[in-house]
Amino acid sequence: MNKPKHHIFVCSSSRINGQQKGVCHSKESFEIVMAFMEEIEERGLGGEVFVSNTGCLGFCDKGPVVVVYPDNVWYGGVSAVEVEEIMDEHIEGGKPVESLEL
Repeated sequence: MNKPKHHIFVCSSSRINGQQKGVCHSKESFEIVMAFMEEIEERGLGGEVFVSNTGCLGFCDKGPVVVVYPDNVWYGGVSAVEVEEIMDEHIEGGKPVESLEL
């Protein structure tokens, strides 16, 4: 398996004990993960872009939080409707979405 060009992490407030609770989870972070997965599939970027849900990233007041590596760009207050913009401008366009950056 090759390393991805980008790895997108979406805070889902997952806990080690398996419980889902917290700010990002309550703001529909799983819908954000699914939206990224759909966009990656539709754009044929399956080998180049990975998406993973994470535990708390520590910016609960800014959630849901999305982090794009290796660019080290952190987005806050992301909704599923903004996923397409992140994919268009950042992942495929190479320029972070300034209005969403933390």
